[in-house]
Amino acid sequence: MAGGFQHVAASYAGVVAPPLVLGAYLGLSPVEITFLVGASLFTSGIATLLQTIGFWKVGARMPFVNGVSFAGVAPMLAIADAQADRRDALPVIYGAVIAAGVLGFLLAPSFCRLVRFFPPVVSGTVITLIGITLLPVSFGWIQGGHPERPASLTNLGLAGATLLIVLVLRRTLTGFLRQIAILLGLIAGTLVAATVGAVDTTALRHAAVVGFPAPFHFGQPRFEVSAIVSMCVLMLVCMTESTADMLALGAIVEREADEKVIAAGLRADTLGSALGPLFNGFTNSAFAQNIGLVALTRVRSRHTVAACGLMFVLLGLSPVFASLIAVVPQPVLGGAGIVLFGTVAASGIDVLRTAGLDHGDNLLIAAVSLGVGLVPVVSRTFYDNPAIPETLKIILDSGVSAGCLTAVVLNLAFHHARWRRRPRPSPPGS
Repeated sequence: MAGGFQHVAASYAGVVAPPLVLGAYLGLSPVEITFLVGASLFTSGIATLLQTIGFWKVGARMPFVNGVSFAGVAPMLAIADAQADRRDALPVIYGAVIAAGVLGFLLAPSFCRLVRFFPPVVSGTVITLIGITLLPVSFGWIQGGHPERPASLTNLGLAGATLLIVLVLRRTLTGFLRQIAILLGLIAGTLVAATVGAVDTTALRHAAVVGFPAPFHFGQPRFEVSAIVSMCVLMLVCMTESTADMLALGAIVEREADEKVIAAGLRADTLGSALGPLFNGFTNSAFAQNIGLVALTRVRSRHTVAACGLMFVLLGLSPVFASLIAVVPQPVLGGAGIVLFGTVAASGIDVLRTAGLDHGDNLLIAAVSLGVGLVPVVSRTFYDNPAIPETLKIILDSGVSAGCLTAVVLNLAFHHARWRRRPRPSPPGS
């Protein structure tokens, strides 16, 4: 159970961030935003259970957390801007998510065949990008959720203290305690934060004990073509990232993520997304941050992550317990996040080490793909050109998706295209 709680702690901020951002943008009241957060926790738990436990051909049955995809925030805000009143946007968003989820579910058996285009040079590049692109999330937490502002000395101190505590615990503890070092670090970091008055318990004091995300709370779904097209593009992006995540986790747990596993995993992603709007949730995808936790703790049991999914469901049904996790200050999360996300990047580098970068064109493939993938990490406004279509921006603004697609295309060009240069036959007798 403690292992499952670690996964909850690692992914909680990622699950609640999209509804918080969207709710504020739509002008929802604090009560409605709280409801939206609870709904996202509930549907993320259902999606995680589909992924870890599964049924029929649904679920990769790997230690994967499925949560609300932050990549969906941009197209959802665009859909809101297209409405006469932003507060009427949620039914349109939910209709588009349902349609995109159904499309993704139908495409899963075909999409999974792309696995043969993910050799180590591609998968290693993508895994490295996953870790690198997640690190700014950790930095944003240290800045108190305001990336445009410098981090305060207090926040830097709390993040540094948490990071140091996690490192010391990982170095000195053994057995089970060593496996839950991240959880212990978060608890210790929160206690340290309490001594300097950096723990806010307001949400806990005002939260209800029980609350159920009533179906279609914000109205019946509406299906508009432009919104559906936008969300379908997003779904393809999420499926690309989930494929890369499954390959990464497969390498970490030493279980090959073949076409059958990937297809089942994508079905869980897309089915969870299609069912999410029923309970006021959004698009779900695999959470890369939990890959780092699996790599760090070496706890490979899918049942541990299934416990995380069950906790998410319970949190969604009890706002007061959901608020309990929110007590952990963001700088404390940021300190622990450096370890988690850095571990993912290091795992990718380890895969690249086996890709044969010292010969052929693999070094070029990795170099260019990493460069393209880092563009939105270095500059969030790089593609803010009105001449670039919004659907294309969705791909370009995701470092993992842009880098992944670049690596796949370059790998095809250099290693699969019929026109690639072939070695000259050796002269007779040589």
